[in-house]
Amino acid sequence: MKKTERVYVKLQRHLDRQAVGFPATRSGSEIRILKHIFTPQEAEIATCLTYKFEPLERVFERAGDLVESPERLAELLGRIEKKGGIEFKNKGGKRLYCNAPLVVGMYEFQLGKLTPEFIKDFSEYTSNKKFGIEFLSTKLPQMRTIPIAESIQPQHNVSTFDEVAALLQQAEAPFAIFECICRQKKALGGESCRITDRKETCFAVGSMAQAVLRSGIGREITLDESMSILEQNQKQGLVLQPSNTEKAEFICSCCGCCCGMLGVHKSLPKPVDFWASNFYAVVDTDACDECGVCEKRCQVGAIIVSKKKQTASVDLNRCIGCGVCIPTCPQKAISLQKKPAEVKPPRTREDLYDIIMSHKKGVLGKLNMIGKLFIDVIRTGQIHLLK
Repeated sequence: MKKTERVYVKLQRHLDRQAVGFPATRSGSEIRILKHIFTPQEAEIATCLTYKFEPLERVFERAGDLVESPERLAELLGRIEKKGGIEFKNKGGKRLYCNAPLVVGMYEFQLGKLTPEFIKDFSEYTSNKKFGIEFLSTKLPQMRTIPIAESIQPQHNVSTFDEVAALLQQAEAPFAIFECICRQKKALGGESCRITDRKETCFAVGSMAQAVLRSGIGREITLDESMSILEQNQKQGLVLQPSNTEKAEFICSCCGCCCGMLGVHKSLPKPVDFWASNFYAVVDTDACDECGVCEKRCQVGAIIVSKKKQTASVDLNRCIGCGVCIPTCPQKAISLQKKPAEVKPPRTREDLYDIIMSHKKGVLGKLNMIGKLFIDVIRTGQIHLLK
């Protein structure tokens, strides 16, 4: 193996030991992904970071034999961050640096930089079972689903972390809007989104917005502009998915035809076992006239209108409580129900990653999860998912 190749293997192994892993595959697509983002020198520098934000001095303690000075190290880290390979944020007048997972992280920051070669390698890697098992093995998911505003009623007693307007209003400036990379990826492959022809639908706030603006993949907007775009997203039936934190850093607006996360949902027999959501939809069978609007509106295939039963029914293994089906029901026959036990997300992304790291599954834990998935496929009769 050439020296430059060993550097990328070293980085892959390093990233695989972080909170959200980056497993090796037989195809080597993970190495090719790293080559798209990092030069050999940058790859070696990235092995000196961890999933935790750390100041330059601490990183230099590990990278001192690779660069001549902290100033040069800061220059290299800034270059890697601009390409989406790592993250940094300013805190207390200091820059703090950390590794970024592939998803959510490095991939999203390839917005505007996607090439046919990168898309091929990314698709090959993320469709690999090793990546899938690693991605699903986290104690908590990196994103969660919250209801659209029109689906919420006073009796729901919605907490602020589940209310999208509150998430934006309580967020720290700046606010940034950027294109959905999933729709951009689909468009480059010649496929159009079936839900919206609008491109800028996803938000970042605070330090994440600063990173978006530094990298040039988005533009700054006001809070009022954010609320206006958010209203359009909800009217069009997009699913709201913020970071799985009490203090949201981003809010994605997703569709079932393009979104990678919702694509993962459709590939699982019981996706709610791996989802973070505090609500689910229920149907008033007496009021339902089986018009089928809710079935068409649902982005995750959780609603089926049965001609035999003459009513719509909700698959609770699939419903993620997004509320998209609620406002367009002509008979007002569908509503949201709050789950008996509300799950409060971690306060920050650092807290989220600490929880994921402390519960990182080993080989036995992953084998148990594979067994559960297989049993769920058999029990639910979704044999097609075994493909």
